[in-house]
Amino acid sequence: MEKIYSRTFEFLLLGLSEDPELQPILFVLFLLIYLLTVLGNVLIILAISSDSQLHSPMYFFLYNLSLSDMGFSSTTIPKMLINMQTHDKSITFAACLTQVYFFFLFGGMDSLLLAVMAYDRWVAICHPLHYQVILSPHLCKCLVIVSFFISLVSSQVHCLMVSQLTFCTNMEISHFFCDVPELVKLACSDTTISDIVMFLLSILVGFLPASGIFYSYYKITSSIFRVPSLLGKYKAFSTCGSHLTVVCLFYGTGIGVYLSSTVSSSSRESVVASVMYTMVVPMMNPFIYSLRNRDIKKALQKIFSKIS
Repeated sequence: MEKIYSRTFEFLLLGLSEDPELQPILFVLFLLIYLLTVLGNVLIILAISSDSQLHSPMYFFLYNLSLSDMGFSSTTIPKMLINMQTHDKSITFAACLTQVYFFFLFGGMDSLLLAVMAYDRWVAICHPLHYQVILSPHLCKCLVIVSFFISLVSSQVHCLMVSQLTFCTNMEISHFFCDVPELVKLACSDTTISDIVMFLLSILVGFLPASGIFYSYYKITSSIFRVPSLLGKYKAFSTCGSHLTVVCLFYGTGIGVYLSSTVSSSSRESVVASVMYTMVVPMMNPFIYSLRNRDIKKALQKIFSKIS
């Protein structure tokens, strides 16, 4: 089998479906999802920026999550829409590396920020009297910077790993973006080191944040059960409802992708699950947080009243 050493070649992104009749429907659907994602997250960012009452740790983390969600969606959806519109499935090696870089940068940020937000809820519920002292503005900024730095290292390591792979004449990626596990499957060179690196990075950016979230909610649940009144329990848990919903969507679909890729040789299951956590979850986040949050609703109403 012929090996390719040049970095000027192109991959073919097979996408979600090769049925030509489905392409216009999928194009409109994913364009709508992308526009809603950008619009929803921009409104969250504007609401938090414009309202001084929302300048608190919880909303500071939500602000950064919205920025990350927009970047995460913009990494994959625009290229997929262009390919559908032009009927050209090709993507250059350089563009593929760029996708890998930003995918893990923003995906890692999402994962780590959700863990930071779980910590924020734990402090707010379990240590309410010390909330402002513990989560000082300086610590909040440090938590976001550390999350960004870890995601940056993860994305750079993934790019370096992919750049060292040698590919064969089969350049078809059974996905709608340059997913690293799919790229590793196409490689002709030994992928043992790549598999180890992916496993270690998945622990750093996936398993450890998920464990932190689990521990935070274990402490939160224990604290809520000690609240004597039902109303008090409801109020305490309602502050976590939006975050917990987003966590279940993000990690549930993300875990589903990589479990299906290891259990099944077919890529179709992982592609469908990838649609959920790369497109649907970033779109849903603004609606989940705004519909369940009175402060966000009031801030958005002020913005719309100024516009009208």
